[in-house]
Amino acid sequence: MSTQTLGLNAAQVADYLQQYPDFFHDHLNLLELMSIPHPSGTAVSLILKQLELFRSKHMEMEKQLNALIEIARDNDTSFIRMHKLTLALLAASTLEQAVANLNVVLADYFLTDFVAVRIIKQCPKLAIAHLFIEPGSENLLPFLKELAGNEPKCGRPTLAQAKVLFGDSAAEVKSCAIIPMSFTELDGILAIGSRKEDRFHYSMGNLFLTQMSEIIGTRLIALLRQIDYAG
Repeated sequence: MSTQTLGLNAAQVADYLQQYPDFFHDHLNLLELMSIPHPSGTAVSLILKQLELFRSKHMEMEKQLNALIEIARDNDTSFIRMHKLTLALLAASTLEQAVANLNVVLADYFLTDFVAVRIIKQCPKLAIAHLFIEPGSENLLPFLKELAGNEPKCGRPTLAQAKVLFGDSAAEVKSCAIIPMSFTELDGILAIGSRKEDRFHYSMGNLFLTQMSEIIGTRLIALLRQIDYAG
C-alpha cells in the first residue's frame, strides 16, 4: 500500500521521522518488514548483517513457540480422550457394557472404525463367548509374535489376524493397532482398526496405546471378577 493511498506523501513521512527520530525505538518490529538501503560498496554492511540475524532469530523463536503451542494442544486432546475413555469404562457394570462403551468412545473421540477385545481364557458364559479365546486355541497363532513381544503393533493386519479380531468386517480393515494385554489377572488382545491405510502406521509411538490398554485392562479385570464370583 503506497503512502498516496493513505493520504500521505514521501515528504510528509520524511518530515514526521525527522520530528520524531526515536520512532523506531518503540516500533522495532517494523524494521523486520522494511527494506533499508545501506550503501557500502562491495563490503557487507554490519547493520544489514545484524538485521538479518535478528530477523532469522525472531522467525526461529516464532517457530519454536508455535511448535510448543501445538504440542500443548495435542496433550490437551490426548488428556480429554483418555478422560472420556476412563469415564466410559467406569460407567459399565458388565463386561458387555464395557465393550459396547469402548466401541462408542473410541469411534467418537479416537476416530476409529473397529474395536475388538479378545480375552485369553475359557469363556464362562455363552452370551459373551465371542469376547474370549481359549488358551491353546488356533486363533492365537496369528498373534504369537505380538503376544511374545508384549508391545503394540501398528500397520496393516494379516488376513488371519483381521478375521479373528473383526470377523465379517476383516476385509474392510486397512490398518489397525494390535495391543497385547498382559496383566496378573488378565491376558488378552485389544485391537482398534480403521478403513484408512495411514490411520495406524508402523512408526507410531507405543506409549499412548500402552496406557490405553492399562486403563482398559484394569477395568476388565474388575468386571471379570464379577463373572467369576457369579459362577
